[in-house]
Amino acid sequence: MKKSPILVDFSLLRLNPHFRCIFIARLISVFAFGILMVAVPVQIHQLTGSPLQVGMAMALDGIGMFAGLMCGGVLADRMDRRRLILLGRSSCGLGFLALAANGFLEQPSLAALYAVSAWDGFFSGIGITSLMASIPAIVGRENLPAAGALSMLTMRLGAVLSPLLGGAVIAAIGVNWNYLLAGLGTLLTLVPLTRLPSLLPQGGELAHPLRALREGFGFLLQDKVVGAVVAVGTLQALLASVRVLYPSLAEDGYGGGAFAVGLMYGAVPLGAMLGAFTSGWVAGLRRPGAAMLAAMLASALALASLGWAPRLAAALAALALVGYFGSIVSLLQFTLVQGRTPDHLLGRVNSLWSAQDVTGDSLGAFGLGALARLLAPMAAAAALGLGAAAAGLGMLAGFSQLRRLRNGAGSASPATQAAPQQS
Repeated sequence: MKKSPILVDFSLLRLNPHFRCIFIARLISVFAFGILMVAVPVQIHQLTGSPLQVGMAMALDGIGMFAGLMCGGVLADRMDRRRLILLGRSSCGLGFLALAANGFLEQPSLAALYAVSAWDGFFSGIGITSLMASIPAIVGRENLPAAGALSMLTMRLGAVLSPLLGGAVIAAIGVNWNYLLAGLGTLLTLVPLTRLPSLLPQGGELAHPLRALREGFGFLLQDKVVGAVVAVGTLQALLASVRVLYPSLAEDGYGGGAFAVGLMYGAVPLGAMLGAFTSGWVAGLRRPGAAMLAAMLASALALASLGWAPRLAAALAALALVGYFGSIVSLLQFTLVQGRTPDHLLGRVNSLWSAQDVTGDSLGAFGLGALARLLAPMAAAAALGLGAAAAGLGMLAGFSQLRRLRNGAGSASPATQAAPQQS
């Protein structure tokens, strides 16, 4: 069958059984995690009625994930990545089942919710890093655009549908069943994942963990393209923080209520899902670095247009464009980082890249929340978008190697071109 020049290439699922196992596992886990994400804040609010307590649980999850990413990055470059993937998934599944057992108690423990939030964040970080580091060896670096688009498609689909499913489960049979479904679903992902081959890192040498992390940082500084890609990704992650303005925008800007807020939360993932589904053209780009910079600028300007959107429909269209162009940035970031990083550094570089996403989003949310105290919600959104666009123009001028990068001519570093591929 002839491949579409526009739509995402699904042939990888048919031709590569190991990637198919990962795709199935990721699809299940996206819905399992989505169901859980609704359950934790709902139960904590039921127990305490305090938004601060909800925030503490989310913070513990984030701290645990950051630690897991750092540890997972080092481990994934010295151990069998398949074993680490299975360890991360099984530990998370057991944690979710522990939350279910706690929820069915007559008096559920708030401390247990906090402890398991940190536990699951930590082992999620280990599993995510190990899985990302395994993708180039499983699919081959020439298939990274298709693998990234298919993975992004499942993530965005889950972001749109899984919260709705989680809310429906809570309304129908109670929040404890969310934990049970999330735990069983996560453990179910072990079935396809056990079919993966051994995934030992290729090359490199053992070093003290702190020195190993320093080597990962060193590679980001040494490879001007990968370092620039991560910087652009950080700026793109800042744009996601606009979600802190949704309640104020819906109420003050458009006179809407909870339904309008829900539509705004769904607009960005919907645009991103459309971007992933129609990303078949990305693999053929001659100037992927320039395209990434252009997409980031377009995403920032789309966000800035919220400041002048007269109606909710226009705001939703602007947010969908933020998601669409953001998905192109993310896909090119995935392709360039995975394609240029030597196999023995993939764990550490992926951990630093993922931590950059988490940190950029968190810092953006904090800064935008402070800005919204000084400006009206629409003005704050416009300021964020215009500020990001100005920074993007600076990156366009300053990151000359990324801007001039040509596909097939330096899109892979010499180290990765020489590295053996693992089948």
